[in-house]
Amino acid sequence: MAFRTDIVKVGKIIEIDPDVDDLSPFIEPANMLVTDVVEGEGETTDETKLTIIETWLAAHFYAIFDPRLLVDDIEVLRSRIESKVDLGLDVTRYGQMAMRLDTSGKLAELNEQAKGNTAATKKYRVSFAWLGKKCE
Repeated sequence: MAFRTDIVKVGKIIEIDPDVDDLSPFIEPANMLVTDVVEGEGETTDETKLTIIETWLAAHFYAIFDPRLLVDDIEVLRSRIESKVDLGLDVTRYGQMAMRLDTSGKLAELNEQAKGNTAATKKYRVSFAWLGKKCE
């Protein structure tokens, strides 16, 4: 399987642990999604664009594995990692960026399906209002 991106490209947008020398566990699912979802629909065939989307998706998957450090305060021995309670590609800013870069909208559509936000699964709230006159 030929990947569009590599550790160097991913490393330019997200800091990679120096001990990590193989990002294929993160690049492979990114490649699969880009190939099956974005390119598979035939709407996006520009290899440069597909490479950029794959790179951001690989960074997304890596960020889930190794959350980003937001605060490292030595004086009070406190650290805070970047985390968001959400599902799918919305969990990281890298996944969000990949959806924005995919102008076909297929990644966003897949993301909403994974979260159960499709027309078939949306819950509707029903309410009733009486518009008649009061009977005496």
